[in-house]
Amino acid sequence: MGFKMLRDQIKEDLKKAVKNAAGVTVENIHLEHPANPQHGDYSSNIAMTLKDVAAEDIVRHLPKTDYLEKVEVAGSGFINFYLKEEWLQEQARGILREGGNYGLDQQLTINRFEESPTRSDNQQSAVQVEFISANPTGPLHVGNARGGFCGDVLANVLAKVGYQVQREYYINDRGVQVEKLAESVRAYQGHLQGLALQIPEGGYSGEYIKEIAGKALGRNLETLEDLKSFAISETLKNIKKTIVRMGIKFDQFFSEQSLYDSGYAKKAIAFLRTKNLLYGKEGAVWFRSSKFGDDKDRVLIKSDGEMTYLVSDLAYHLDKFESRKFDRVILFWGADHHGYVPRFMAMIEAIGHKGKAEVELMQLLKLVRGGKEVRMSKRAGEYITVDDVLDEIGLDAARFHFLAVPLNTSMTLDLEKAKEQSEKNPVYYVQYANARMHSIFAKSQIPNLKSQINSKFQIQNLKTDEELALIRKLIQFSEIVVDISESHEVHRLPQYAIEVADAFHRFYENCRVLSDDKDLTAARLGLVKATQIILAETLSLMGISSPERM
Repeated sequence: MGFKMLRDQIKEDLKKAVKNAAGVTVENIHLEHPANPQHGDYSSNIAMTLKDVAAEDIVRHLPKTDYLEKVEVAGSGFINFYLKEEWLQEQARGILREGGNYGLDQQLTINRFEESPTRSDNQQSAVQVEFISANPTGPLHVGNARGGFCGDVLANVLAKVGYQVQREYYINDRGVQVEKLAESVRAYQGHLQGLALQIPEGGYSGEYIKEIAGKALGRNLETLEDLKSFAISETLKNIKKTIVRMGIKFDQFFSEQSLYDSGYAKKAIAFLRTKNLLYGKEGAVWFRSSKFGDDKDRVLIKSDGEMTYLVSDLAYHLDKFESRKFDRVILFWGADHHGYVPRFMAMIEAIGHKGKAEVELMQLLKLVRGGKEVRMSKRAGEYITVDDVLDEIGLDAARFHFLAVPLNTSMTLDLEKAKEQSEKNPVYYVQYANARMHSIFAKSQIPNLKSQINSKFQIQNLKTDEELALIRKLIQFSEIVVDISESHEVHRLPQYAIEVADAFHRFYENCRVLSDDKDLTAARLGLVKATQIILAETLSLMGISSPERM
């Protein structure tokens, strides 16, 4: 029985026990791992949430199982579950057998996506994760890294549990910001030809603008529109280079301008009009967004005929749901977009896809070095770029540290600590655990190590507190992955990696792996291999390497 199935089975047994004990039907059962291992492997407060239902009565109605040693009532009504030692030992063998898929049945049983009506039971649900999507007006700044890494890792996790996942970057290549980009490049062109530099109000500056201007001088770009197209192309080239350095592979880069060139934007407006959701006022066209929970109606087309940003989002998401048939879309936005969320959700409901879009808002990020905030990039001029950070601390450290803080929490990254090669640096600490495992295998000098472990893996030899504690931590892997696919709390992966490394280091310090006892050596080598499998899979989901030497 895989761990995910075990957790669900305990919940189902509790539901039946409550029904049989008191005739009460409960939908949601809270089950957690107690902080104190003396309180069991699982604990539920279900009895405390119900009136006139005693915890002892619930326990009496629980079925006997082959995986529970005992079930106890503690404190004011907590029900604690203790796993059998033999069952825990068998899970180490299960990890060796199933590898990185331990406990994951690849079936879509996750409540968050069950209501999707567009897929039959035997089809994978299609989920799009849209992230970064920075304006193509300059290098990616360090704030983009947070959404970039978190979006990429969430996509990894969703694919791991069986979803059909698409990664997309939305290119905002239409509107005022790209007009200002073209004007800024033209200003630098004049400056390169001896004129005074006059950057337009709201324009862009920095070495990268100067480089684009220099390249543009050698081309036949007569109009500002030509210059805009060239500048966007050049900026996107640099953005895509950075994305490659970030270890991210997008399935598609989607152009906002294409929605207008194809006529899809007008079709989207017509779609709302057929639903009687548009009206005219003061020469403008308004969307009845207040009908769907927004605090007021919103302008869709201004009195001068200019379309607002809401038109682009309307057309873009109609394309996602109606043309490309995604069952769910997940978007990563900066916290400064929080005010836009209600009207965005109103628009999603208006087009008939309520509940299918989810927005993850990222709080602010601050970089420090030597106790002082880092504010300036020589290349970008006004902000620190992703490339600046990758140059200084490397990809593995960047991914680990950016992932480690919840998105809804402001983050401070100490660059000096992030690149430190010691156990004080969590990414180094975790990778060192993996390297130590490789070292153990190398020292064992056992030919055909894998077959030797499998043939001589006598699991009953794994019975010390440290060995069992390590197994307990390993079998939480599938639970963590499934929970992240539901909650999007990707920060739980680096936390879990640290916990696995902690448990392994304690095991290594207290249990001699290589000894004259061949059966015990084989068993402990098997446990080390199981640990290596789970830790490497955890790092892989985070896009972080598993070095064999440190």
